[in-house]
Amino acid sequence: MSSSPVPKVGLRRRLTDHLMTLLAVLAVIIVLAPLIAIFGDLLYRGASSLNWAFFTQIPKPVGETGGGMANAIVGSMLILGIASLIGVPFGIGAGIYLAEFGRNRLGGAIRFTADVLNGVPSIVVGVVAWAIVVLYQKHFSALAGGVALAIMMVPTICRTTEEMLLLVPQSLREAAYGLGVPRWRTTLSITLRTATSGVITGVMLAFARIAGETAPLLFTALGNQFWNLNPSQPTAALPLQIYVYANSPYDDWHRQAWAASLVLIILIVGAVSAVRFAVRRGSFGTA
Repeated sequence: MSSSPVPKVGLRRRLTDHLMTLLAVLAVIIVLAPLIAIFGDLLYRGASSLNWAFFTQIPKPVGETGGGMANAIVGSMLILGIASLIGVPFGIGAGIYLAEFGRNRLGGAIRFTADVLNGVPSIVVGVVAWAIVVLYQKHFSALAGGVALAIMMVPTICRTTEEMLLLVPQSLREAAYGLGVPRWRTTLSITLRTATSGVITGVMLAFARIAGETAPLLFTALGNQFWNLNPSQPTAALPLQIYVYANSPYDDWHRQAWAASLVLIILIVGAVSAVRFAVRRGSFGTA
C-alpha cells in the first residue's frame, strides 16, 4: 500500500515562519541587550578597583584614598539574612493558605493586600519600618533594615507560592486523601514538596529584588563606617555605601562605588545560581 506524498510547504508559509523566528530572536536580543550592557559597563568600570583591600578593609577617613568595603559586604549579608528569616516563612505560609484554604473573603483580602504591597514604593516601606521598629528601639539597627526588606519580600513570595501550588495536579491531593493522609500533612509533604522548585524560584526573585534596595535602609540601618555584627546597632550595607560614595566629590570613592556595584551584582547572581543548582541537584521536587 503506497503512502500518499507529503504536500510541500508553500513559499508564503515558509517566509512567514522565517519572519516570526527572526522577530522572536530580535525580541530576545532586545531583552538581553540592556542586561549585557549594564554588566559590561560594571565590569569595565569596577573590575580595575577590585583588590584584596576592598574585601578585607573598612572605609578610610574622608579624603584618604584606599580602604575597602568589607564591613558593608558583611553588613549586607547580615541584613539580608534577617530579612530572609522573617520574610520567607511568612511569605510561604501565606501562599500555602491562599492556595489550599483561601477561597473566601479573607483570602481575597490577602491577595489584594499582597498585590498592593508589590506596587508600594520602597521608600514608603522604609518609613513604615522606621515608625514600627526604629522609633520603638529609639535607634537605627540592622534588625530594622531586615524588617523593612522582609516586608518587601512577603508579597512576592506569597503570590509566587500560591501560583506554584495551584499548578500541582489535584489528583495528587486526592490520592493522599484516599490513603487517609490528613490535609495539613498532604499540603506540607506532597503539594509543597512537588512545587518546591517553583517556590524557591519565587524566594530568589524576592531576594534579588531587595538585595539592591537603598531607600528602606536609609531610614532603618542608616549605615556604619566600622565593623558591626550586632543586629541592634546601625550597620553598613553595600547599597548604602554605594549611595554615599557615588554622591561624594572624590574620584577614588567613585571608583569604589563602581566596584561595589559589580560585587553586589555578582553576589546576587551567585546566590540565585547556587540555590537553583542545589534545587536541581537535590531531591526538592520538580525542577
